[in-house]
Amino acid sequence: MNLKKRSLDSSPDGIWFRRNRKNMYSIAALLPLVEGAGLANGPKEGIMLYSFATAQAEEIRREVESSKVDAVYVAGGPHPSARPEEALQHFDYVVIGEGEETLPELIGVIRSGGDPEMVRGIAYMRDGTARITPAREHVDLDEYPPFRPPIFSPLEISRGCPWGCAYCQTPRLFGRNMRHRSISTILKYARCYSDLRFTSPNSLAYGSDGIHPRMDKVERLLKSLSELDKPIYFGTFPSEVRPDFVSEEALDLVVRYCKNRYLSIGGQSGSDRILKMIGRGHDVETVRRACEICLNRGIVPNLDLIVGLPEETPEDQRMTLDLAREVVGGGGRIRAHHFIPLPGTPLEDAAPAPLSDEVAKEMGKLALRGKATGTWAQR
Repeated sequence: MNLKKRSLDSSPDGIWFRRNRKNMYSIAALLPLVEGAGLANGPKEGIMLYSFATAQAEEIRREVESSKVDAVYVAGGPHPSARPEEALQHFDYVVIGEGEETLPELIGVIRSGGDPEMVRGIAYMRDGTARITPAREHVDLDEYPPFRPPIFSPLEISRGCPWGCAYCQTPRLFGRNMRHRSISTILKYARCYSDLRFTSPNSLAYGSDGIHPRMDKVERLLKSLSELDKPIYFGTFPSEVRPDFVSEEALDLVVRYCKNRYLSIGGQSGSDRILKMIGRGHDVETVRRACEICLNRGIVPNLDLIVGLPEETPEDQRMTLDLAREVVGGGGRIRAHHFIPLPGTPLEDAAPAPLSDEVAKEMGKLALRGKATGTWAQR
């Protein structure tokens, strides 16, 4: 263990969010809540705040281990939340899950020399043992700003997901009950933008429980936003929509109110067996129908696919390739990537299936034609 602890009864010199291009959405949400915090391109004296996913974990570990800076190191985000004991090998504290309430409270305890045991939703070391305090309730999004200028992010309109797909961290971090910002709150912050883009586990689930669509509430949101006279991009990256929420009614709203002429759709596999195994809650025909509805309305489906899912056979991969060809042949696009086991998910210990030579070759051809993006080779 290589912790750079300062005495908790001293006042740290500053509070710093470690800036990198992968964590700016987290910084945008948390910076307004931490008075006097700044951004840093590396460790600085005071309290150093890191938010990161699994892909950045090794790089950040090396940075913290090699740092000579006298600081209190605090980790948060998907990877530390799923593996707090691992993070405590390099950090002094871990914020588990949502940080809006937990992080300011923890910083107050650090600066005052209080007892961290009183802070819910954190992990820390005491007497050589990792301590994890009781979990905190999920936050009411309306109580917290989504950003503070000049740090912006796409407007987060919803959080949480009821489906619990086996590869996904979202329901493990944010719960399986969807929460939504109210239209009045969304409008307040939408006025800060020249065009409007959003984050949500499923944009077309706005106002719903995430299982049963409420297009009346989606329409109320889009109609209200349209009165701001700004271009609206809805259901586009970094958000996406579930194929079972794509309907004629939904596309009517996109065409009527939105600027985007493509829709990001989470299809994930062309194999019904694999879709059932990962708990997607829809079949391949639902994906096909969603893409067809889009194309018939002049909307390009940008279909997200995962290859190399555990237990995937060459035949399963061929079915996914066939689906990709079918969508591209109709005028759609593919965004594909190879399965990465993420901590805290049911598949975190599962071995990725190797990618067949046929699928790798054909996906490469689609990419050369400008019809596919992503990284489908195993890392």
